[in-house]
Amino acid sequence: MPLDTPPFLALIFSLPARNATERMRAWRALKAMGGAICRDGVYLLPTEAKQNQPLIEVAKGIQATGGMAEVVGILPLTPSQHDGFRALFDRSDDYITLQNNAKQLDLERDNPALLKKTLRGLQRRFAEILAIDFFPNEIQATTQETLTILEAQLVKRLDPNEPSTSAGTIQKRALAQFQNRLWVTRANLWVDRLASAWLIHRFIDPNAQFVWLSPGQEPPFEAVGFDFDGAHFSHVGQRITFETLLAEFDLEQNSALLAMGGMIHTLDVGGATPEAAGLNALLQGMKSRIQDDDALLAACQPILDDFYQFFSTRDTPDE
Repeated sequence: MPLDTPPFLALIFSLPARNATERMRAWRALKAMGGAICRDGVYLLPTEAKQNQPLIEVAKGIQATGGMAEVVGILPLTPSQHDGFRALFDRSDDYITLQNNAKQLDLERDNPALLKKTLRGLQRRFAEILAIDFFPNEIQATTQETLTILEAQLVKRLDPNEPSTSAGTIQKRALAQFQNRLWVTRANLWVDRLASAWLIHRFIDPNAQFVWLSPGQEPPFEAVGFDFDGAHFSHVGQRITFETLLAEFDLEQNSALLAMGGMIHTLDVGGATPEAAGLNALLQGMKSRIQDDDALLAACQPILDDFYQFFSTRDTPDE
């Protein structure tokens, strides 16, 4: 940051007492940005939050309704004053509240559908706090770990056949050793297995053949297993199988595949990505009318191709 750039921005404003609507509109906008209130009519944001233009837009809205508003740079005069301003953005209490709410869930007795809904709510709240946590500390990481463990425990309860999370390390694999292979996973495909099969066919082994294992069925000796306990490729740490394949076959450099991994992770064990709801709706619809796993994979492949195309081009400027 240039030395002449103040570390904080302040919106200073006043409105006629009768203009409660504009006051509430400004308050909501500033709260969404993560603004800290210094006193009535004075809100602070760190410059690194890159909220200059949104702050200016709030100021313009206030001015348009007859109020006074200015956005100014704030340069603390002493280190202690600087630390005091930073302390205004401490999100620890928000994270502690989130952790306490998570600890109140009873994974053994609570209704599974309610647990899943509650967990999604906690994950959305975590994403909201994360977006305005300008000076993160250790409690951010511990909160994320709490939610990750909760996700894994809930997934295990909802589907006892879901693979356990391994604490193993990622091993780099050579594509040449995995060509023209027989790949196996559990039958009754869902998001991680479907997406992993698409990834294998599209980026790892174009001539792959697939076998779907019934409960208790042993995989053929020569097969490459994925997404079940004891498989060659499964959950490792916080990675689901799709993400493990990306890491082990050195595909994480592909930003579109990385974005798809986040979307698949959200649907498999939880998280927050805006595109996940759309894919979930499509898969739910297809699962309701297609019971054969081969047919389901064939139907899903062009859809996943389209998602890949979307993520590949979404940051390309319009011509």
